[in-house]
This record gives sequence, C-alpha cells and structure tokens, in this order.
Amino acid sequence: MSVLNSAQRNAVAELLRVSPVSDELGRRFAAAGHELHLVGGSVRDALLGRLGDDLDFCTGARPEQTLAVVKGWADAIWETGREFGTIGVQKDGLRIEITTFRAEAYNGVTRNPIVTYGDNLLDDLQRRDFTINAMAVSVPGHEFTDPYGGLRDLAAGRIRTPAAPSLSFGDDPLRMLRAARFASKLRFAVDEPVVAAMRDMATDLDRITAERIRDEFTKLLTGADPVAGLRLLVDTGLADRFLPELSGLKLEIDEHAQHKDVYEHTLIVVQNAIRLEGETGPDFTLRMAALMHDVGKPATKDVGRDGRVSFHHHEVVGARMTKQRMKAMRYPKDVISDVVELVALHLRFYGYGRGEWTDSAVRRYVTDAGPLLPRLHKLTRSDVTTRNRRKAAQLAADYDALEERIDRIAAAEDLARVRPDLDGNAIMELLGVPPGPIVGQAWKFLKDLRLERGPLNRDEAEAELMKWARDQNLS
Repeated sequence: MSVLNSAQRNAVAELLRVSPVSDELGRRFAAAGHELHLVGGSVRDALLGRLGDDLDFCTGARPEQTLAVVKGWADAIWETGREFGTIGVQKDGLRIEITTFRAEAYNGVTRNPIVTYGDNLLDDLQRRDFTINAMAVSVPGHEFTDPYGGLRDLAAGRIRTPAAPSLSFGDDPLRMLRAARFASKLRFAVDEPVVAAMRDMATDLDRITAERIRDEFTKLLTGADPVAGLRLLVDTGLADRFLPELSGLKLEIDEHAQHKDVYEHTLIVVQNAIRLEGETGPDFTLRMAALMHDVGKPATKDVGRDGRVSFHHHEVVGARMTKQRMKAMRYPKDVISDVVELVALHLRFYGYGRGEWTDSAVRRYVTDAGPLLPRLHKLTRSDVTTRNRRKAAQLAADYDALEERIDRIAAAEDLARVRPDLDGNAIMELLGVPPGPIVGQAWKFLKDLRLERGPLNRDEAEAELMKWARDQNLS
C-alpha cells in the first residue's frame, strides 16, 4: 500500500459488493430511516486483505431500534453489550456487532467507561482509538469515509490518534495499552507524539480494571511481534502499572554475562519460543512462560567472593512471583497453573549433559511435566541464548539426546500414564485397611518406586508394599 489511489479506496466497497449480507442489512436500516456503516477494525482489516467473519457496524439507531430492524432477519441475536449500545447478530455464518454512534469517556473516578450516544458518524469516528480504526464504509451505498487520514497511516504502517493523544487517552486510558498491542499485531510504528503521551499518562492506566488490561495484554503477547509491544510497555512505564516484574529485569546482569541484561535475554527467549511454536501458534502459555521464566532473578541475585553472579533457586521464586502476578491480572486458574509449572521446571534440564541423569530422573522429568512436556521442550530450548556457538551446539545436542532417551523409555513404559504397579483396591486388600490416608500414602510410595526402578512385576510390587507397611508399623 505504498500508493494511495482510488483502487485502494474502492477495496472495501468491492468486498462489500460481494457480501450480500452487509448490503441487505444496510437496506433494512435505510428502510427504517437509519444509516449504517461498516467501521473500525473491519474496514482496516478489509484494506489489509484480512477481513474475516466478524463484522463491526455503527448506526444512528438506538439499541431498541436496532433490535426492531434485525428481529425476524437474524439467525440469532444477543444483547450482552446492550448497555454499551451494542447488539450482536449472527447471519449466514457471520458474527455482526451493531453499535449506536457514541462517545466514550472516563470521569477519572470509575474504572469502566461512561457511554453516551452520539448522533453522527464523524463524531463517532473522532472518539475511536486510532486513525487506522477511524474509517467507515456506508452500506448499501459503499461511500468511504476517512476524515483523519487512516488510509494514509495504514499505508505508512503508523499508529496515530484521531484527536490529540492526550484527549484520546484521557477518554480511555486502555488505549495506551492498545497502541502497544497494535504495534505487536500489525508490526506498525507508534507515532512519537503518541509515545510521549503514553509516557506522560502511564499512571492513568490504574483507572482500568484488571480484566480489561489482561485481555489487551493477552492480545499483545499473542501478536505477530510481541517483543515490539513489550519494549513499548517498558519504555513508556506502562509495564510498571501492571507487570513491574518485566521492567525489573533491566536491573540484572545474567550470570553468564552474555547479554546486556536479563531483560534483553528474556526478550530473545520470547522470540525463540515463537519460532518453535510451528503452525500451532500463537501459544499464550508458552509465550507467557518464556516472558516470566527469569523474573525470580532480581530477588535471588548473589555475588560470590570470586565476583561471579548467581541466581540460586530463581525458578522457585519466579514461579511464586508468576502465580501472584497472574492472579492479580485475573487469569484463569488452569492457565496460571500451566505457566507457573513451566517456570518452575525450566531449569530442570541443566545437568543432564554431564551424565548425571538416571532413568529415574528422566521418568520424573516426564511425569512432573505431564501434558506440559512439549511446551517444556520448547521453553528449555528457547532459553539457550548464548553467543558461544560451540556451547549452544552442545546444549542443543544434549537436549536432543534427552528427548531421544525420553522416547526410548516412553516406548517401553508408557511414561505419559505412569501409575503404581498396584492400584488402590489391591493396596487395601493386601494391607487389610479401609479407604483413607494410609492408602494414599502407600499409593505414593509405589508410584515413587515405579519412577525410581521402572515397572515391577506383581510379586515384586507386593513384596515392596509389605516391606513399606512393616517400616510404617502397619503390620
């Protein structure tokens, strides 16, 4: 999009022309005396050739009037966003949101937007976050509206605000975080006046709920270039408002002195993890674990008598810090659990190359990782950022050897489903005890034994159980 011409301006109209649903909906609104426009991200994505099945429209109709227009036409209707002026519709496989012209602002006290309805398209576009999202195409007329140069900014790969950045961010401080998100998603540069306003107004982000921040941050981290977005968060001070551990990494030099600081190392690890995702990405859990894997280093830094820096048990401290931060950001418990476990396990591999790992250690590695093992493989490999090529090659070879060894043992023992050689019923029968804590203790003993020695036959397992029971004074 290096040249702005009429063909580009007609791109959205052409897409709408072959989309009968949009024009049909537009005609229904026109018949009811209301205008309707495809707007915002839908126009942006259409111009980028990325228009999907989710379409956003704006209208002068109030929500109750919109409902009257779409009833009897839509395949499904939802009103969950009605208090914000939005009615949702499904039609022929398309998900459509229709929002009344509005002005959104914060009063500096409440943490949710105050919605008031507007009465014209231009005012509605002015209150939108960025110029690239402040374009509209009318339906069914296909008239292109771009009062703030969004098409030019789209061509330049630039993020600007329609109004002065301070006014835009004053209306909704979350837009500062959204700027970083679009830098990640679209690989666009953020205009310097916008960056300056983000820096000056970073503390205003405190007025936004944790849930809204979480959702924007998740989109940033799963974008095409999250490192660009992360750098912007740190450089403007926004990260300090909800993820201070990230900025804190800039204070620490890593123990190998191979990078400027742990912060730079962490960003490289994130990039490495993205490269290892393959076609299944983006993987938020893996990326978040890569981002947080070393956050425990500042608290565990120690300088020895020889001047060498160490961070003993930083994975343990880091796992605890990760759990606390992700809880504060209101992530679901299962997501927190997976990320925390990866942070806790990310150093387990080191030492394998020295020949110290027994088959028992390999079994425990696999069992402790459980279903996270594929992600742990990727995280561990991503953490190798040394510039020493020979050392990097040796670590890669060591991990190749570990994965091959895991495959050999897994093929023989089905490591994914390691269980004791005796189940609970057999334990109760042999020990003559009812269900209760003793059965659980015996089960754990047998599982640990299974991990240590591999599969046992029935007689061996029974003999070990009875020996354990005698040691526990149970027989």
